[in-house]
Formats: sequence, structure tokens, C-alpha cells
Amino acid sequence: MALIEVRDLVKKFGDQVILNGVNLDIYEGDLKVVMGSSGSGKSTLLRCLNRLEEPTGGKIVFRGENIMAADVDVRALRQSIGFVFQQFALYRHLSVLENVTLALRKLKKLPAAEAKDKALAELERLNMASHAGKYPSQLSGGQKQRVAIARALAMDPAVVFFDEPTSALDPLMTREVADMMNRLHDEGVTMLCVTHDLKLAGQISDKVVFLDKGVVRAEASIETLSQDHADERIRAFFGREADY
Repeated sequence: MALIEVRDLVKKFGDQVILNGVNLDIYEGDLKVVMGSSGSGKSTLLRCLNRLEEPTGGKIVFRGENIMAADVDVRALRQSIGFVFQQFALYRHLSVLENVTLALRKLKKLPAAEAKDKALAELERLNMASHAGKYPSQLSGGQKQRVAIARALAMDPAVVFFDEPTSALDPLMTREVADMMNRLHDEGVTMLCVTHDLKLAGQISDKVVFLDKGVVRAEASIETLSQDHADERIRAFFGREADY
């Protein structure tokens, strides 16, 4: 059974259809990438999967439970689904350590000492423990990204969602993020990543899901999508940048 099963997912904003019957499976240990043109519904899909946006129709099953049911504890759900936002969403007035311990103390109700130990362990995992006392303004973009990932991992989620994790980073930092995600994948962390970055997708994922106008049109390797897919538009999208 898939960790997350998405069936016929629909999301509308007024009369505008953003997701138009998305079907997707995510299994434990996956590092799955979703790509598509701007406006294809990529980020909306992520936000629907953890109920930051309310789906209009369809079904999302997480660990065998329909999470669109009226009685679902959305706060508990979000503790099981880590989310790394495009602009990191770090609290500027809190130190690195405080950013990572906040949810551990407020949501998981861990004692301060235990939350600190857990946070430092995750920061060490991502080579950020030495920056624990710094504030976000003192960090590079890549360092902020690692803190955001440490904050997500500290909650021991079943899966971590990444929304355009390299959009604010230069090519060197992008490579570092790819290496880090591959290392987490080797450690068994389940991840779903939305990106426009073809190089990143080629570095972290064997297969890519192509979302077009709110519908999954294909799921295959970038090589297959760029060279062998029957749809010329899909070949053009993935063939636009071959050196990844």
C-alpha cells in the first residue's frame, strides 16, 4: 500500500480549476519529483496534500486514512507531513535553535531540554549545529534551507514536502541541496519535491511526475520524457536543458 494515495483530486478557486483529477502514489522511501509549467498546479497539489488548501473533490489517503474526512485532526496530520517552504519561512526574531525547537515544544509538548537535544541532533545531521545561536539574517540561502529542513525532520514526519527548494539559491547551493536530499533519501526519508529546476530533478530523482493543467500527464525518467514520450510538448519541456 502506498503511504499517500491521491485519487481524482480536484481544486478550484471560484471558477478556475487548478487541479483537475490528479492521481498519484507516494511510497515509503520515495524521492518523487513533480514538475510542470508555471500555473500547472504543482504547489497547490502540495498544499492540498497536507490540507493547507482545502481540496474541492477527490480523495487523499494517508497511511490508510482518508484525510479529507470531516473528523480528521489536521494539526496531527501536519505533524506527520513535514513542509519545507519556498522562502524557508523561518522566524526572523528567533535563533536557528529556537526555530527548530518551537514546534517540538508547542506541538509535541517536549520539555525544553529534550527539544533542544532533538533540534541539535537534526542540525548536526545537516552540518548546522555550529550555527545554532545565529539568526536567519546571518545565514546564507543554503544555510537557511538546511535549517528549514532540520525543523521539518525534527518532527519525525512520515514524509517531507519541498516546494521549489532551490528557487532562491545559486547553482552551487543548488548542488548542495541536491546532495543533501540524496543523502536523506539514502537514510530512508520519504520526500515529495515540487520544482521547476530540471537540473535538480535530474540529480535527485529517477522518475519525474509531469503535471499539466492540473492533470498528471506522465511519470517516467527525464531521459524517457525528453526523448521517447509520444507527446511533443512533453519532449520539448524536458528536452530544453540536457546537461543535468
